[in-house]
Amino acid sequence: MIDISSTALIELALDLTNSLTTKDRFDRLLSTVRRAVSCDAVVLLHVQGERLKPLAQQGLSKDSLGRRFDIQQHPRFEVICGSSTPVRFASDCELPDPYDGMLLSHEGDLPVHACMGLPLMADEQLIGVLTLDSMTPNVFDELPEKSLDIISAMAAATLKTAILLQELESHSQHSLEVVAELTHEALVKDGGELIGDSEAMIKLKREIDMVAVSGFSILIEGETGVGKELVARTLHRQSARGEAPLVYVNCAALPENLIESELFGHVKGAFTGADRNRTGKFSLADGGTIFLDEIGELPLGVQSKLLRALQSQEIQPVGKDATEQVNVRILAATNRELKEEVKEGRFRADLYHRLSVYPISVPPLRNREGDITLLTGYFIEQVRRKLGIQQLTIDSSAIHVLSQYDWPGNVRELEHVIGRGALRAKGRGNKAIVRIDTSHIEQLVDSVERLLDNKKPTMTKVGRVEAEISAGESIALKQETESFQRDLITQVLSQESGNWSAAAKRLQTDRANLNRLAKRLGIQVTKSISVKL
Repeated sequence: MIDISSTALIELALDLTNSLTTKDRFDRLLSTVRRAVSCDAVVLLHVQGERLKPLAQQGLSKDSLGRRFDIQQHPRFEVICGSSTPVRFASDCELPDPYDGMLLSHEGDLPVHACMGLPLMADEQLIGVLTLDSMTPNVFDELPEKSLDIISAMAAATLKTAILLQELESHSQHSLEVVAELTHEALVKDGGELIGDSEAMIKLKREIDMVAVSGFSILIEGETGVGKELVARTLHRQSARGEAPLVYVNCAALPENLIESELFGHVKGAFTGADRNRTGKFSLADGGTIFLDEIGELPLGVQSKLLRALQSQEIQPVGKDATEQVNVRILAATNRELKEEVKEGRFRADLYHRLSVYPISVPPLRNREGDITLLTGYFIEQVRRKLGIQQLTIDSSAIHVLSQYDWPGNVRELEHVIGRGALRAKGRGNKAIVRIDTSHIEQLVDSVERLLDNKKPTMTKVGRVEAEISAGESIALKQETESFQRDLITQVLSQESGNWSAAAKRLQTDRANLNRLAKRLGIQVTKSISVKL
């Protein structure tokens, strides 16, 4: 009987404990097995469902590691996997060999040879297989069962350790990437809260409370600066996924050639510059929420792949054949009119309907009566902390100016105005109480004065009659304001021959805001071509 020396077994155990990486563990395991048992090839395979995946090999051609063996289609593997003890196949066994034509020591079909398989068990479950092949027939017949059991146990322990470490490394890497993502978010973005008790804000908060727990995909619409991201954060925080990650993606800031990689990830070598595997935003958000800001900027090609992620919760990293399942809730935001984008063919209709299961419209600041004062107080306290001011206040005259301004940049513009005003106020004195007054927001004062000065002559030009208002007479402010805006925009558009860009420039607003306002007021520009005969 051929025995395996105790020295060889001790050497195997020491080698395995000294290994650091998974590859080292596998390589040392196979090298030590070959020193302990004379063979021409040894292969370590991992059981994955009904298949065996080679993890490491010595003595076979390199392509063997790329193979996946269906157990039921390979009788020898089927016998090994069905056994709880080492299996020796007779030299004249007629069962086909899965490594036929793959041994480096022999070209062509395998002649009569020795073959042995060791099932690797952990917690009474089969986790892998160790196979040995030798061109010397019957070389394994006299090996003692006890020694083979020891090798099987050590190989199984090595494989189990590698599997556990791989799972831990995978979870750890995912956690690190999520932490990095969220840490970045915490540094550059303020979670904040929805400030305001105007009728428009009360309605918005009710909608958020209602839909947050639903798990629906939400399309958040609104002008630039109204706080769409804050709405998304509130929806996430109030949902069942509130403790899971919220991953932010600014679609407008992504280079077109890298959008797919950023969203879905890529594998090493997928394209020039892809020197390592990269986890996509969808994978980072697995179990949580992904917020796609400026979704209207996505190219049509990427929109189709995003649609698949929405429909089947399935993504495909760039350069990878297999797909991956993710569990992600999608929140999307846009300052565009996506319905119009769909009509113009710039946005997929099916994706639009998938995203807008429940659309939420965030009101512009000019439609939030009374909220400017509340928001001013909120931003003042934030700025006070940032600038290290003992006390920061604002004069009532400054509040009046803020209330008269039209706020084309919405809440974000108000935040910036308060920040600049506080900085100017602080720079003009070292008092314990710093007060923002109209001199610190003079640019806004000038804009409001121009607006007020232009109202009378503009109303005359458009044919409106300055009405005599009787004492106690009720005035519908909203209707009067909309009527004035309608007449003003119509006149400017007429003077600019229907050119929206030129009209927006004269009205000191951006084109998108002007288009939205005009649509709400029922203003349209129609162009026709006629032929005189």
